[in-house]
Amino acid sequence: MSAPEKPKNKPNRPFFSSGPCAKRPGWTANALNSALTGRSHRSPEGRERLKRAITLTHEVLRVPEGYKVAILPGSDTGAVELAMWNLLGARGVDVLAWDVFGRVWLRDVAEELKLPGARTMDAEPGHLPDLSKVDFARDVVFTWNGTTTGVRIPDANWIPDDRQGLTICDATSALMGQTIDLNKIDVLTYSWQKAFGAEAAHGMAIMSPRALERLASYTPAWPIPRLFRIKNRGEIVHDVFEGVTINTPSMLCVEDYLDGLNWVKEIGGIDASIARAHANAEVLYAWIERTPWAEALPVDPKTRSETSVAIRFVEPDLLALGEAKALAVQNDMVRILASEKAAFDLGAYRGMPIGLRIWCGPTIEKADLLDLLPWLEWSYAEARRQNGL
Repeated sequence: MSAPEKPKNKPNRPFFSSGPCAKRPGWTANALNSALTGRSHRSPEGRERLKRAITLTHEVLRVPEGYKVAILPGSDTGAVELAMWNLLGARGVDVLAWDVFGRVWLRDVAEELKLPGARTMDAEPGHLPDLSKVDFARDVVFTWNGTTTGVRIPDANWIPDDRQGLTICDATSALMGQTIDLNKIDVLTYSWQKAFGAEAAHGMAIMSPRALERLASYTPAWPIPRLFRIKNRGEIVHDVFEGVTINTPSMLCVEDYLDGLNWVKEIGGIDASIARAHANAEVLYAWIERTPWAEALPVDPKTRSETSVAIRFVEPDLLALGEAKALAVQNDMVRILASEKAAFDLGAYRGMPIGLRIWCGPTIEKADLLDLLPWLEWSYAEARRQNGL
C-alpha cells in the first residue's frame, strides 16, 4: 500500500460515537440555561416541563392516535426491560437477534423470564434472521437497527396488520434516521442519547392501544421490579403517560431532550432528520465501495444501516497475520485518530468483526464526514506502518 499524505482539514466536530452520539449542530451548554435545576420534578413547573417532553414527542414522531408515550428510567435498556417484564408471558414469544443488544433481550427471555416455548432466532453478524419464519400469533421482540453490526430491517412489510401477538421493538439507533411505520409496532423504545444527541440515562416507550389493553388485562406470574412498575393494584398508572415519572429524572437531561426535539422541528421534522442520516450514510458507503481494505459488514445492501455504519477490515495481507494483529491495527487506528483530534470512538464494538463503527445519524454534519474520509485512509496506513506492515 502506498502511504497517503497526512490530511490538513479536520472535521469541525470529530464526534462519531454510536452512543452517546454527537450533540445537534450549534449546541452549547447555554441550551440548558432554562433547565429546572434545583426544583422538584413534582412541582407544577417540573410537571409542565415533563408533559411538554411527552407532547413534543407525539408531535415530532407523528405518534398515531391512541398510542401513549412514557418517560422511563434506565435509558433504552430500561424501556425494553419494562416492556418485556410487564407484557410477555400472555402468549408465546419469538425473539430475534442480529447484534449484541438483541442477544441481551434474547437472554432475558430465555434465562431470566424463562418463558416456556420461547423461540429464538439469532443471526451471525452481517445477516438478518429469516423474517418469514416469525409467528405473529406470538409476541415478537426485535431490534430494528443492530447498533453493533450495522444491520437493520429495511421496512415493516413483514409485520401483518392483523397480528395476534404484540411487536416489541428496540428502535433506539434507528429512530429519526430510518423510516419506521409505528402502526406496525406495539411497543417502540428508544433513548435520548442517539438521534436527538441528548444526554443518556432516560428511555422512552411508545405503546399502541393493543399494548395498553394487554397491560390492563394481564398480570405476569413474576414480581415486577419497582423501576419497571407501571401498574398499581392491578390498574395502569396513567399518569406515567402524562409525564409523571417512576423515579426522579434529571431536569438537565429533560431540557437537553427538549432542545433536541425543538431542533428536529426547526430543520423540518422527522422527514428532514431521516434525510440527513441518509445523505450522511451515502457519503460513507460510497467511500467504502472504493476502499480496498474496507467492506460494509451487512452482507445484503438493503439491510445496511443509515445510522450506525459498521465496517470490517478485509485486506488479505492483514487478515493473514491473524486476529491479534488485525485488532492491533484497529486499536492503533482509533488511537491515532483520537490523538490527532480528527475522530473519536470509531472502533468496532467488542466481539464484532474487526473494523470500525461510524455514526451517521442526523446530528452529524455531512461536511464532517467528508473531512473524515482522508483521515481514515491516512490513519489506517499509519497503523499498519506502526505494526510493521
